[in-house]
Amino acid sequence: MQKIINISNGVTRMPDWRMREPVNFTLCDGENTAIIGPNGGGKSMFVDILTGKHPLLGDAITYDFAPSTRQYISDNIKYVCFKDTYGGDNDSTYYLQQRWNQTEINPETATVGSRLEAEYKAAGDDSDERRALQKHIYALFGLDSMLDKYVILLSSGELRKMVIASSIFSQPRLLIIDNPYIGLDKEARLQLTNLLQTLSTEHGIQIMLVVNRTKDVPEFITHVVEVNDMTVGEKLTREEYMKKAEKAATDDNNPATNDETETTGKPATALLSKILNLPYKPEEYHATNVVDMHNVSIRYGERTILSNLDWTVRNGEHWALTGRNGSGKSTLLSLVCADNPQSYACDITLFDRQRGSGESIWDIKKHIGYVSPEMHRAFRSNVTAERIVASGFSNAVSLYVKPDPSHHATCLFWMQVFGIGHLASTSFLKLSSGEQRLVLLARALVKDPELLILDEPLHGLDEPNRQRVKQIIEAFCHRKNKTLIMVTHYEEELPDCIDHRKILTRNN
Repeated sequence: MQKIINISNGVTRMPDWRMREPVNFTLCDGENTAIIGPNGGGKSMFVDILTGKHPLLGDAITYDFAPSTRQYISDNIKYVCFKDTYGGDNDSTYYLQQRWNQTEINPETATVGSRLEAEYKAAGDDSDERRALQKHIYALFGLDSMLDKYVILLSSGELRKMVIASSIFSQPRLLIIDNPYIGLDKEARLQLTNLLQTLSTEHGIQIMLVVNRTKDVPEFITHVVEVNDMTVGEKLTREEYMKKAEKAATDDNNPATNDETETTGKPATALLSKILNLPYKPEEYHATNVVDMHNVSIRYGERTILSNLDWTVRNGEHWALTGRNGSGKSTLLSLVCADNPQSYACDITLFDRQRGSGESIWDIKKHIGYVSPEMHRAFRSNVTAERIVASGFSNAVSLYVKPDPSHHATCLFWMQVFGIGHLASTSFLKLSSGEQRLVLLARALVKDPELLILDEPLHGLDEPNRQRVKQIIEAFCHRKNKTLIMVTHYEEELPDCIDHRKILTRNN
């Protein structure tokens, strides 16, 4: 059988990128593979080996992309990784509020249509069959209605759809997608699964998915490779792996990382009790209405995002904010966080204070803890994880402000709560995407905010960490004067404390 990729006792040239054991792996023609493992287990590093980003010593890796005649690995393997959802490493001009600023839009700004058409033409093949595939992908992902939309205005889910479509248009021999379903609503997840199966069976593109959970392994996957503790395991058939996973479902596969963590990886009762008993700040806002919006509309050109919206969030309420990709959830949250300049033209009251009555953005942000895909995208600085957490006190994303030494103990407390205390001195950029998300969650809670806003907070987390975060949110929200707004496309991600719901629908 043809071996598309074959690695025999592979060891990377650079010691910093080595797995714990030499890598042995074979991908054969026709196999669709899932790479599965916990956060920080080594999945991304393994993929970087497969794609040639981390070269191996000697001739440990060989490729056979036939019938493709393309010469380079990069032409035959396309990798859609987690950071691509947020713009990629080269997006140095991005800043947190950029998506909400119309002044950033000029005639040269790329639209979804222009970006996708450029990727389509770059492949060179303009056959009727390929044009039919393009139209099929547009229809399946609902991209037709987005073609005139500026890329800068896309939601995280819409951006992910565009990036995946762009990779498909390049006609790779192997398409690798990291966490394929994050940021996508239920319908879009089903559409993506059907599309990937079609690409495999009808268009000769092999699929490799990088996932954190067994439930994210679709049925068209033929083989599974587990990567854990920086070790690449044996390739199993999907059936073999599912039987193994079912048998081990109750086993302890997530050992403790500190003395105050249970062997399940969830926060120990002692830590949860500490959250409940944290002292309250003397400068807290004690508002009746934390958020109060009347007849709010947001438009960009001819496109309406929010129309005549009324919404009141009272002190101590815990809201689930839901809706399909592009329905305006993140835009609504940008108004609350004062990141959207259009908020000052709207009838919005925060913490019983009318917006525009004299308070600054920073006055508002002192009382809000926030995590979002846009925020994750904005943090691309090579500083320690603890410094990222400490930036939550000043709300700084630029990280030019030196952390206050007096905050050290509080930062470490919250990092221990999230099971990442041992990563305090590690560079943020060297962490896995899941570990980065835990750091940003600790950052959101470090100042003990009155309003906690969580936009897709469990992105990229494995199952133990999802359960951990849900417990932490639950404990935090049981304290007095704490209000929650949480966005997710997965019903099971919502904590039990949720007592109100707001559902948004798309205007176009």
